[in-house]
Amino acid sequence: MASNIKSDLFLTNKTSFACARQSIPSVTRAASNGFVAARAMKSGTEALNLERPLRRIEFDAVTRRGSGGKFGIYGGKYVPETLMSCLGKLEAEFNFVLHDAEFQAELATALRDYVGRETPLYFAERLTDHYKNENGEGPDIYLKREDLNHCGAHKMNNAIAQAMIARRMGRQRVVAATGAGQHGIATAAACAKLSLDCTIFMGSEDMEKQASNVFLIKLLGAQVTQVEGSFKDASSEAIRQWVNDLEGSYYLTGTVVGPHPCPSMVREFQSIIGRETRRQAMERWGGRPDVVVACIGSGSNALGIFHEFIGDEGVRLVGVEAAGFGLNSGRHAATLATGHVGVYHGAMSYLMQDQEGQVLGAHSVGVGLQYPGVGPELSFLKDTGRAEFYTVTDKEALNAYQLLSRLEGIIPAMEAAHAFAYLDKLCPTLPDSTKVVVNCSGRGDKDAPMFFQHQPTLNA
Repeated sequence: MASNIKSDLFLTNKTSFACARQSIPSVTRAASNGFVAARAMKSGTEALNLERPLRRIEFDAVTRRGSGGKFGIYGGKYVPETLMSCLGKLEAEFNFVLHDAEFQAELATALRDYVGRETPLYFAERLTDHYKNENGEGPDIYLKREDLNHCGAHKMNNAIAQAMIARRMGRQRVVAATGAGQHGIATAAACAKLSLDCTIFMGSEDMEKQASNVFLIKLLGAQVTQVEGSFKDASSEAIRQWVNDLEGSYYLTGTVVGPHPCPSMVREFQSIIGRETRRQAMERWGGRPDVVVACIGSGSNALGIFHEFIGDEGVRLVGVEAAGFGLNSGRHAATLATGHVGVYHGAMSYLMQDQEGQVLGAHSVGVGLQYPGVGPELSFLKDTGRAEFYTVTDKEALNAYQLLSRLEGIIPAMEAAHAFAYLDKLCPTLPDSTKVVVNCSGRGDKDAPMFFQHQPTLNA
């Protein structure tokens, strides 16, 4: 039975975007097939017991790189014919560099000497002690320190790799969109290193909140173009600019959304996070993590650490979305908890939309989480139940931002603070000595002014 799904599509007339009704066969809304984990995702409240059995699921659709970028029903290329050739060339180049020894050697050198990899797997001793119960029992908490990367976030892993691809393809101008500014800084830095022109599109709302990052992007030599609205609006404008000059420009996406091969490219270049984590865990305690936790916006940092462990059924993958002022407030960014299947920015995934299919605005104190969609691979992981998804509010994230700063002397990005906030609910459910790894996806000095603006309300 066909299901009518409202879609935000790339349109060929004037290279603009518009919402249109599209009939797509065999698509159901938010189907979770009775998985216990999927039910818990919807509520976004109680943690699941660690000892629950994980279903055996076939993950070939996730682990392979081909298949046209489809993860179950999600992903694909919902774009006009004028873009198909360009995306095809990009996919061919991507597949080539994955196996090209020269490119891989150059990338490995850049990741080591420029980005600063590998990043530490840090044992958070005081945070671990904080979550011990009255019997002195609790999980061991480790931080994957992506905040120590050059430019302060995981975003550089992907930015430097894609900038290298842009140069290989002969593109002299790179366009990108940024929300919190971390992808903008990483892209501007990578372009400066590789002598590429760079234009960063940023929403007016985000520029006001992340003013320090705007200055850094400009310092690195990039042009910053203001777009009325937030990250979703900046993304739309960046894609428009790219479509206007397909032969001369390169759209450097930092998120695991968009038409194939964009989500797969970002996931691939971020998956170094998980590969390092596996090796470091083996060195530290001789095994794998029991639980891996990451914040969820569109999903780049989460898939970066999750992807390595998707086939390990004994490893829980826990994603944390932004509940903002609460799921019933209408002011949140919890796409997986409240969204429905739709098409946006060229791919099918879960999407925050109203009854008429119009895309809803997203809100979070973590500016980088303010996107009304989510990556197709994460949508697939939700439906299969392989990953669990929960939510925390702005207030909970702000409290976690302060807690980690005070206990460990590590200031997390407000986006990553959402992952740390969920430890309040997760840790009491875990057996003693459970190994928990939290992806600290970025540093939070950019968020300090916003924290102090909110501080008077935290104890209210």
